[in-house]
Amino acid sequence: MTQDLAIPCAGDTLWLLPERALWWPAQRMLMVADAHFGKAATFRARGVPVPAGSTARAVARLDAVLARLPVAHIAWLGDLLHAREAVAATEALAAWRARHAQIACTLVRGNHDRHAGDPPASLDFNVVEEPWTMGPFALCHEPQDVAGHYVIAGHVHPGVILSGRGRDRLRLPCFRFGKTCALLPAFGEFTGLWTAPVAPGERLYGIADHKVWRL
Repeated sequence: MTQDLAIPCAGDTLWLLPERALWWPAQRMLMVADAHFGKAATFRARGVPVPAGSTARAVARLDAVLARLPVAHIAWLGDLLHAREAVAATEALAAWRARHAQIACTLVRGNHDRHAGDPPASLDFNVVEEPWTMGPFALCHEPQDVAGHYVIAGHVHPGVILSGRGRDRLRLPCFRFGKTCALLPAFGEFTGLWTAPVAPGERLYGIADHKVWRL
């Protein structure tokens, strides 16, 4: 059973989703960072033998979120496509968009988007530069300071390492909420994890077993 976690933030309420996304109920907005659609295909195109299927699984996970939440708008916080070679991923996105044409989509350009190019016009994405401010929040790709706003960003693919007995260690994607900035986990699977030490006042929320856990 999927278990979300609602937390207070900047005078509002946000839900942390185990699908590696964030839900802002007041705006019916889903925030997704670092999908990197087509990354595995890009590696294969460049001669690196990696397994297929990561884009299809990510799209299926997104469909699952849309089936259980009344999403009106998706904010993609950068790195939608991994590279220009991600042609098959664009085709998968086109099929997904056809199923969800009623949902508004806004892409906040990230570093990979600048290399991969904007989504095809047929996908009907609004594309903006960071920071994109909405209410108390500044939606960004890269972590930064935005005066008068709490930043929600991606880019670094945050994770956490949990240590058990002996040499047992578990690496999990996580949400990181600091005093002025939150970092969302990478939505894509084939992305790696950034496991920096916890900063003073920072809260971490790990994702495991279809649930978000306070750490």
